Amino acid sequence: MATIGCNDDFLEIPLEDAVPAEEFFATQEHALEATNQMYAYQIEWFTSGFPYTGVLQIPSDDSDKGSNPGDAAFLNDFNNFTFNSSAFLFDNYWTGQFRGINFANQILVNVPGINMDETLKTRLLAEARFFRGYHYFNLVRAFGGVPIYDTLPEDGVYNIPRNSVDEVYDFLIADLVAAAEDLPVSYSGEDIGRATRGAAKGFLAKVYMYRGDWTQVLSLTEEVKGLGFDLFPDYYQLFRPENEFNVESIFEVQSIADAGCLGDSQYGQHQGVRGQFGWGFNSPSEDLVNAYEPGDLRMDATILFVGETTPEGDLITAGNNPDNPTRYNQKVYIPEAQHRRNNCRQNADANLKILRFADILLMNAEANNELGNASAALESLNRIRNRAGLADISVTDQNDLRTAIWRERRVELALEGDRFLDLVRQGRAGEVLKAHGTQFTDGVHEIFPIPQNQINLSNGVLVQNPGY
Repeated sequence: MATIGCNDDFLEIPLEDAVPAEEFFATQEHALEATNQMYAYQIEWFTSGFPYTGVLQIPSDDSDKGSNPGDAAFLNDFNNFTFNSSAFLFDNYWTGQFRGINFANQILVNVPGINMDETLKTRLLAEARFFRGYHYFNLVRAFGGVPIYDTLPEDGVYNIPRNSVDEVYDFLIADLVAAAEDLPVSYSGEDIGRATRGAAKGFLAKVYMYRGDWTQVLSLTEEVKGLGFDLFPDYYQLFRPENEFNVESIFEVQSIADAGCLGDSQYGQHQGVRGQFGWGFNSPSEDLVNAYEPGDLRMDATILFVGETTPEGDLITAGNNPDNPTRYNQKVYIPEAQHRRNNCRQNADANLKILRFADILLMNAEANNELGNASAALESLNRIRNRAGLADISVTDQNDLRTAIWRERRVELALEGDRFLDLVRQGRAGEVLKAHGTQFTDGVHEIFPIPQNQINLSNGVLVQNPGY
């Protein structure tokens, strides 16, 4: 149902057994190792550290930079939309996604020629196409059109122009469709955590949501609803380590504080309570606090306030610096008894919840509303609200219901990487973000600049986005 598997073997490729590159991709074991490495890559810094939160989280109205004012001051530019194409986080994010695409292409080019179990081969190739589609979806939403690499160029030439937005979407849709055909519905044992049919179809639904194809969104979300997923009953417990890969998890990146710390990431560390559980970046904004209705259980499950005591008994402090923020991301919180397990990084067991069944229900609600099915939209929407301890809503006017669904997306998926992209998709990023004092420019900041370093490396083959 999700990304990294549930035990150490799934993450590790023993260095002492390393095979020279020219001898690799010769056996079934090599195919499995390469595929496992594709999963393990998802916890690297470029895919789960500052490039992830800086590009996807901090520009939204849900997040402030956090930490001390002078610490990683470059993140202030992401808060305020004062960045330019030379900002190294854009280069990191671009590089991180294309490295993931290269992992997938290595498998797609080399595994077909291996003499191995054909059923397993088909599945591994589907996993690679899933990841390639996933990474291209991340790229096209961030930068617009990007170069499409559908193979490993035989001539070794990777310096190619950008494809159009439509071409990138067509390409990644084809990958996700193909993956969905060959991926299993579920796994067992040590394979729990690999991409499933539900993950591929769920991302397809999200892709079509960004394309405004509501008929496809409705059809795909209905399919995913029939694959056995459900809302986890307790929103707070949903994000605790003991409940990873639960019934709500569709695609999840696992970080493991295992022996030797080979499987841990800094996703939880760089957002954890400063001076106690981490570095204190990506602080929930006051505007996010005010977005919750009275009685919404999700606020206390999402936001750690300085001075509160968690259900596990940890008193949250602000550290030794009075400039620390007063709020932290509770979704990455790992209790004191667990957060330095095996002496690994702080909050090392914090997983990235990339796609949850709640998102499927919200997409289903939005698609139904856009297609004029208010009662069906309310059914999906109210399932989300009821889990949060809130009463049903009954509004049926399409515009009012659309606003209610958008509001619910914000508080349900807060600090999970969706808010800024949602605002852009909804056509109101400028309206919302300029009201918060940022220098957001309509027609420019809906996508980010092509990293100047990449333009330089291409000798000008890559063309910059307008306005940068």
